[in-house]
Amino acid sequence: MPQPRKIVVIGPESTGKSTLSAALAKALNTVWNPEYARSYLDAIGRPYTEADLLQIAYGQIEGEAQRLASAQDYLICDTDLYVLKVWAEAKYARCDRRILELIAGNTYDLYLLTYIDTPWMDDPQREHPAIEERRYFYHQYRDIVQQSGVPWIDIRGGEEERLAQALAGIRQFVNSPIRQCHISPKP
Repeated sequence: MPQPRKIVVIGPESTGKSTLSAALAKALNTVWNPEYARSYLDAIGRPYTEADLLQIAYGQIEGEAQRLASAQDYLICDTDLYVLKVWAEAKYARCDRRILELIAGNTYDLYLLTYIDTPWMDDPQREHPAIEERRYFYHQYRDIVQQSGVPWIDIRGGEEERLAQALAGIRQFVNSPIRQCHISPKP
């Protein structure tokens, strides 16, 4: 039996990643791996430090491994370790080499890049509400997926439109032999 395909929903804060991940898992009759940072930060009860990012990375990878065992054809991942790289570089101007090594050791089949056209939802764990910051982080993630060699889709619009775009992209690209491709929504 083939290994389930790993699909990552990636993008700036407050762009509907968790909502889309849950909806995709339901539509595809599979499981999704939530962003581990959320539960970790809730559990520590203090402001995070740079050292916490490595623990978050290990937790994210462990969650993926556990859920992969129960996934059907797909595992939907609410973010991957590139989020930690971007986060670390923005806050600490560097990223722990062990996180970079973990990134290099993981592969995915499709990226769904969520755009900043959703309203900002305030949350104690979110740090960058200004539109300029949201644009900056969107471009960081876009650069990452463009350079990843993995197919990717620029996901925009409301919840239903985003789900439809993601499902169409999964059908089109997950089993495609073409590795450097992407779909951009119509302007």
